[in-house]
Order: sequence, then structure tokens, then C-alpha cells
Amino acid sequence: MKSVNSLLKRRSLYSFSWWTRSLCSLPINASDDDLQNQILVEGKGNSRTAILNRPSVLNALSTNMGARLHKLYSSWEEDPHIGFVLMKGSGRAFCAGGDIVSLYHLINEGKVEECKEFFRTLYSFIYHLGTYLKPHVALLNGITMGGGAGVSIPGTFRVATGRTVFATPESQIGFHPDAGASFHLSHLPGHLGEYLALTGEKLSAAEMFACGLATHYSQTESLPLIEEHLGKLITDDPSVIETCLEKYSDIAYPEEISALRRIETLDRCFKHDTVEEIIDSLESEASATNDAWCNSTLKRLREASPLSLKVSLKSIREGRFQTFDQCLIREYRMSLQGISMQVSGDFCEGVRARMVDKDLAPKWDPPRLEQVSQDMVDQYFSPLSESEPDLELPTKLREAFN
Repeated sequence: MKSVNSLLKRRSLYSFSWWTRSLCSLPINASDDDLQNQILVEGKGNSRTAILNRPSVLNALSTNMGARLHKLYSSWEEDPHIGFVLMKGSGRAFCAGGDIVSLYHLINEGKVEECKEFFRTLYSFIYHLGTYLKPHVALLNGITMGGGAGVSIPGTFRVATGRTVFATPESQIGFHPDAGASFHLSHLPGHLGEYLALTGEKLSAAEMFACGLATHYSQTESLPLIEEHLGKLITDDPSVIETCLEKYSDIAYPEEISALRRIETLDRCFKHDTVEEIIDSLESEASATNDAWCNSTLKRLREASPLSLKVSLKSIREGRFQTFDQCLIREYRMSLQGISMQVSGDFCEGVRARMVDKDLAPKWDPPRLEQVSQDMVDQYFSPLSESEPDLELPTKLREAFN
């Protein structure tokens, strides 16, 4: 209990089976109405709510959704009659992340420019949210993974419920935690960010609240009351909104099996400079304690792409000393490397194995950690070419935070 209480006190800067069964791409012949309906809008009082509306694919984000969100949020920010903004998801998910199956098909069709547009559009919106001038409330009632965290965590408030499940599982599909993850994970207590980035392990709502990924925890049954109360507010004052959220908030403690109850062990193992040293430390801990958590963590690391593990570790470590915009710009470079297959085809292979063919047997390249060279890792952080432009963000107009 002591370690959990300490986490609650030192809240951070930000106070796969169900996934693989459901996440797939939007039909290529989707109509304009279908595209428009991917984001629904509700207006109550002087607030607006953006509803992620692709429940059949766990509200996976498309390029169109990123562009529509950016347009809506820009107009709401300029509207003096709108005081604050909410975001929620339809169905059993808030958002399961980016539509990686569509990306997989685009890559195989040679449409890399369309993939670049996806990352540019989504990251630009995420930066807009992270520098938003009005209070923002994300209702994380359900699955919140990858890009789903990206379009919620940079905002003012994140409300987790009994149905919330958080994860950054990118290393399990040969990618890297992106959409701003290298910023918010690196600012979590201790080395929790490294643990989440490398293992892709899930967090419950109580765990999200304990470590600061969620600002509030509420019972699922309270959500209608929260929305009703927020809908009656006429304010742009974050403290007024927070008072409303606090009225329906509960305290929840992580379960005994939680990684947060082993935070000292976690920090001791994940503080090391290399993935190999982290694994050695976990193996020593497992031998000494026979703790099931150590063994399950080792299993997750051995299932992940070796290249992704090394790339993700470096990304989190760099993110700890970069501003939000610097993280997004670097992640954009990394994402383009991931889809270009210049270094490795692990992203496509991971999506194939876990999302398309679903044989759950990816053939990673390289297959072992010792075969991943420093040059391969370094290239992942470099531009695709000398002529490849970096992600352009309006940093002079909208200042990023540290």
C-alpha cells in the first residue's frame, strides 16, 4: 500500500484479444456520409462533445477523423460561446488507436504518401489538443490504447471508469509508442513509462488514476450524471469543471497483482541502459523471488519485436528531456521509418500476425536482440532522406509545454 500511496501523492505531469478480434479497416468504398459520421457532435449549454463513432472497429482513428477533429476543435476554440470541449467514444471503446490495418493495406499497395498523411494529420491534431486554449474533458469509458491515449492525455482532464483499459501495445506489432506517447509515458513516476512502452501491458482505471494518466476515477454508472452536470455548466473555468468531476469521483486502489504494487522492483529492473540489461535484471529478480509478475513481464518482452524494444526504450529516454512538440516531430520521423521498411518490415509483419492472418506468430527481422545493431536503432530516428520534410507544427503560434 505504501508504494501505491506514494504514486497517488506524486502524480505525474499528466494529473490483446478483444483488440485483435475487432480492429479492422473501413471499407474502401465508404460514402461521404460514412466518413462524416465517424465523428459526431453534441452541443449542450456552452460545451461541445466530439464522439468517436466507429464502434465496430473500437473507434480506430482514420485520417478523416483526425482532419475532422482538427477542424472542429479549431472552430470551437474560436467560438466565444463555447467554454469547454468533451470527447468520448461510441460503444465499448473510447479509442483503440490508429487504424493500423488500413495502414497495412496502404503500405502493401505502395501508397506510402497516404500513410504519411495519416501520421501528419493525427499528430497535428494531437499537438493542437496539447496546446488547446479551452478546458478539455476526455471520458475514457472503455478501451483506450495507442492513438486513443494520444487524443486524450494531452487535454486538461481524463476521466477513467470501471470499464477503462489502457495500453500502448505498439512493440507487440513491430512499431513504437507514438502519438505523443514518448512524452507522456516518459513523465510517469520512475521507470513505469519504460515498462509500459516495452511490454504493452494493460493498466486498469485504478492504475491509470494512481500513476496520473487519468485525472479522475468514477464509477461507470456515474457517467450519465457527469455528462448531465457538465452539460448544464456555463463556464470556461477549469476549476469549475474540476469541481463537477470531483463530485462524482471515487478513490480506487490497484489490485494486489498490479505492477504499481511492485514499483520498487519495476524501477530496479527497468532503470538499465539497454534492453538486454533489463531482461537480465528481470531474470535475476524472477530467480530470487519466483514472482509471477517478473515471469509474465519477461514473456511479454520475448514476444515483442526486438527492434521495437530497442527503439522504444531510446524513444522514452529521449522523450524525458524533450518538449511535447519535439517528441511529436521525432515520433513522426520514427513512424515514417516504420512504414518505409528501410530498416525492417516488422510493422507490417506484426500487423499481419496479430491483426490480419491472426496466427500470432510474427517472424521478426532481426529475430534476436543481439542482432539489432546500434546503426539500425539510430537510423530509425533519422529522416527517411535528405529531402524528406519533418512534421511542421505551429510552435510559434501555439507554444508547447515541457
